Order: sequence, then structure tokens, then C-alpha cells
Amino acid sequence: MKAYQFNMTANKHTMPAQEPSVRCGNFCEVALGYDEDTAIEEAKRCIQCKNHPCMQGCPVGVRIPEFITLVAQGKFEEAYGVIRSTSALPAVCGRVCPQESQCEGKCTRGIKGEPVGIGRLERFVADWHRMHGGTEAQVPQPNGHKVAIIGSGPAGLACAGDLARLGYAVTVFEALHLAGGVLVYGIPEFRLPKEIVRHEVEGLKALGVKIVTNAVIGKALTVEELITEYGFKAIFLGTGAGLPRFMNIPGESARGVFSANEYLTRINLMKAYEPESETPVFPAKRVAVVGGGNVAMDAARCARRMGAEVYVVYRRSEAELPARREEVEHAMEEGVIFKFLTSPVEILEDAAENVAGLKCEEMILGEADASGRRRPVAKEGSAFVLPVDCVIMALGTSPNPLLKKTTLGLETKANGTIVTDERGATSLPGVFAGGDAVTGSATVILAMGAGKSAAKAIHEYITNSAK
Repeated sequence: MKAYQFNMTANKHTMPAQEPSVRCGNFCEVALGYDEDTAIEEAKRCIQCKNHPCMQGCPVGVRIPEFITLVAQGKFEEAYGVIRSTSALPAVCGRVCPQESQCEGKCTRGIKGEPVGIGRLERFVADWHRMHGGTEAQVPQPNGHKVAIIGSGPAGLACAGDLARLGYAVTVFEALHLAGGVLVYGIPEFRLPKEIVRHEVEGLKALGVKIVTNAVIGKALTVEELITEYGFKAIFLGTGAGLPRFMNIPGESARGVFSANEYLTRINLMKAYEPESETPVFPAKRVAVVGGGNVAMDAARCARRMGAEVYVVYRRSEAELPARREEVEHAMEEGVIFKFLTSPVEILEDAAENVAGLKCEEMILGEADASGRRRPVAKEGSAFVLPVDCVIMALGTSPNPLLKKTTLGLETKANGTIVTDERGATSLPGVFAGGDAVTGSATVILAMGAGKSAAKAIHEYITNSAK
């Protein structure tokens, strides 16, 4: 029997947020988070279903009903302990996971109203812990084995955390100067403050995880050398998918055309939005962002904050947008203009080879393609020009080919993703992989789930090898 009365309110408690007219002028976090009273009342909306369907939607197996019960009872630090036992990055997941299609998508309360705000509660618990100086897990007894993690994105950090708790000496190698992977270079400050990522990384360091930055594996060291010369018993490849894709249309080499990766990296990692930045962003007045995913929303909202008029150009309808609905709504509130059923065919250039406009065609939806979505077909005679001076391509990414080129025997697919079995094992003994490097561009939480699965497989591999 729970020590509280269920709250049968049909709707979630509203998340406080900056007003659109205000947040367009800053890079501060948009959503402001629940206070204690609101979190307790939202937690009481959970009716503690017997079969816990919400957990079936969580790739990292957070014990959702258990932590929510503790929140409803005001036991916030205990709730954090429950989440942290299975999730290496609770403050991150509470902010950027697509809960609507995962845990909240399976919530029973969503049948006759809105689901419980599981993500909002996870964020609240993690933030409460950080602000109140809660205790972290103690460093486990070393087991005498070393494991290398290549890449410090969500897959690598999740794998590192689980292995560290099992007593492994874990070293994470990161190519950039800051740990966090896509969490620091890809997701804007207004969605995921970098201080949050830094705090989560520090939590892993407290477990004994060693982070080595500015280390490009495949250049400075090879995978083979890590095993044969440095004594690592296993390696996890969590290098993500950071190679941008383009449309291969005329004009893509013009000045003012960027990949979303470059644009977001300049802003997120190099602070290009600051007045005295050493790597300033392109001073565009009108920007077209091509694509409809979360990365496109991030790029569009950043460009809006840089003072530009912004168009999102997407070849399907609003109903097919793959981005999270919350991000789309925020972008619309902030004045981003959406051009649905529109596809670019050429980037126009002026005499100085600068972008002078984006020539597009209107589309209609035809028969379904292999993805199950209706295929866009150009409408005859519908060409028009968007008057923009900057184009950002947000069309997805592929894995960097460096590891394939420098790791003899590593099997990959035609698209560059690493081939693994269901445990994350690659074609090389002792080498495992997961996250976007295996699946292509996906979500933070799916990458974390892959990292956790690989950690379990690595533990089994080393244990069996030692027998």
C-alpha cells in the first residue's frame, strides 16, 4: 500500500518555460523544470500498474514505478539512487529522450488522458541531486582488468559506467577536447546545458573512469595497439556517426552552405554565439535548414537565436516530421517558418560564389516507399526560390571511415556502420561496438542501451577468457 493518494488529474503538470519572445534572444535552457511540490503531485498521477508497461519502453531498464513512488513520498535522493543504478546519465535522459515514443508512450494513464511526465520527473530528480550535493556511488573493488572505450558519447559513457561498477579499469578515449560526444557538440545549450553533461561525466570519473581527450584512435593509436601494447582486455567502439550527408545538388560548394554538424559544433562547442568568439558563425540574415529531424530543429532554433529569419524545408508533410513534437512546437513558437512538401533542387550563387537563394519544388505525396511513408513526388511547374543567404543541410550522418581504414578485419556495411552480433561483438575478438556507429543516427537513449548491452557482453567475454 502506497503512503499517498493517487492524483487522477487527466493532464500532466505544465513544465515552466521561458517565454518564446525572451528565449529567442538567449541560449539559456528553455524548460525550467518542476519544483518539489509539482514533482510530488505529478508523481502521484502514477497508478502503479501491476505489469509496469512503462519499463518495457525504456532501453536502459530504469525502474520507473519505483523511483516515481519515492518522488511521491518526497524521497528524492532515494529516487536518484534507483535511476542511477541503471542509467549513467539521468539528467541528460530527462531532457533529451523521446519519452513520448518510449516509456510515456506505454503509460496506462495515456489511454484516457496524458501519460505521467516520466521524463520531467527524471530530470527533476537528477537536478535535485546535483543541487543538493547528494552522494555518488563508491569506487568498486578493482578486478584487475582494463577496458578501453573509444568515444565519449552516450553509448561510450553508458558502457564505461556499467563496467566501472563491475570493477574494471576503464579508459575512455575522446577525439575532441571535451568529453560528451554529441551531447556537447550536437545538442544546443538551450536544450541541454553543458554544465549538466560535465556533471554527469564527473560522476563517472568519481567511479574511477579515466577520460583521455584529444585522442584520435586510428591516428594517435590503433585498436590493435590498444590490445597488444597497452594491455586492454576488450574494447568498445562508440564512435557515433559524425560524417554529414549532403543532397549532391548544384551549388552545394557555395559559401554559406554548411552541414548541421559543422554549424552546431561551432555554436555548441566553440561558443560561436558569443560576441568575442574566435570562430564566429556565418552572419546570415535568412537561413534555410533542409531536413525534418531533431538535428534540423536544433540548427533552426540556433539560427533563430543568431538573429536570422529561418525556414525549415521538409519534403514531406507536417505529419511525417521525425523530430520530437515538443521541439517542433518550440521552433514554431520561436518564429521558425516551416515549408512542408518542399524539396530543394539547386542552391543559387551570386558572382562572388555566395548563396543567393534556394531553388525548390513543391511536392505531393505518392505511393508508400520502403520506409512505409508516402514517397514525395515533384509537382510539375511548381519551382520557386527562397530568398536565403545560408543553407544548412540536416539530412542525417554516417560513421567516420577512419576506424575501418585503420583496423584490419573490422567488418562494416556498405553505409559504413559496424557489423555486430546481438551482443555487440564485432568481427574482431574482444572488440565490441554500439550506438550510432552500428545503427546509424538514432537517439541518445538507444545509444545508451547499446552501451549497457555491450558492457554486459564485455564482462562475460573477459570472465570466460580468464577461465
